[in-house]
Formats: sequence, structure tokens, C-alpha cells
Amino acid sequence: MSRFSTLQANSPVTLYHDGHCPFCRVEVAWLAKHRHKERVTLVDIQDENFNAADVGRTFSDMMGLLHVRDSKGSWYIGMDASRALYAVLGYRWLVWLSCLPGLREIMDAGYRFFARRRVRLGQWWEKRAAK
Repeated sequence: MSRFSTLQANSPVTLYHDGHCPFCRVEVAWLAKHRHKERVTLVDIQDENFNAADVGRTFSDMMGLLHVRDSKGSWYIGMDASRALYAVLGYRWLVWLSCLPGLREIMDAGYRFFARRRVRLGQWWEKRAAK
């Protein structure tokens, strides 16, 4: 797979997100108002009617990293999910930049660091915002 493969994501995409995550909720609210919102279908993996097995995944995998599936059935996971999402929303220049050698590895590592800690960070963030 090419490092620029996320630029090939086909609209519409389905974004599988954690509706309990404060950071995800902020992103989803932004996406719901985006001028190209029709290019993204939002699926809350915490919804009682969602079953990860129906899309060939496990719930724990989907909780660990962001998942996006494009209209051709290609999966993008982790930072690549964000790249695919932003590509279909029209931020291709930003995606291209994030794919450059060196920067790509830093962003991927930063995403993995954040993803492992997002629940605790989200709880801290919500407590801080409530003050």
C-alpha cells in the first residue's frame, strides 16, 4: 500500500466512532455541521444496535483505533482513518502533507499514543471543562 493511499478513499465514507468519548463527540459535532457532511456517514459503535461482527470487526479493535470504511469497502484504521476522512472532506493538501516521510511516522506515533490514553484524557478533559 502506498503512503498516499488514503488520498484514494472514495466518498461517502463511514466513520465508526465511540459516542462515549468526549473527543469523538467534538469531532462528530463538527462533522455534522461540515459543508460536505453528506460525504460521511457516522456510526456510533457504543449504540446498542451496533454489532462490530456485522462489519467483520471486533468491538475491542474498533474501540482501540478509529475505523473508516469507504464506498468501495476499503478499510482505513488509526491515523489512516483520519487521513481518509479528511481526504473525502476536501483537505487533500493536509492529508498529502501528513503522508510525507518523517512527518507521517511522527503523526502515526502521536495518534497511537493518544488513542491508548483517550479515555483517561477524556475524563480529565470533561472534569476540567466542568469547573
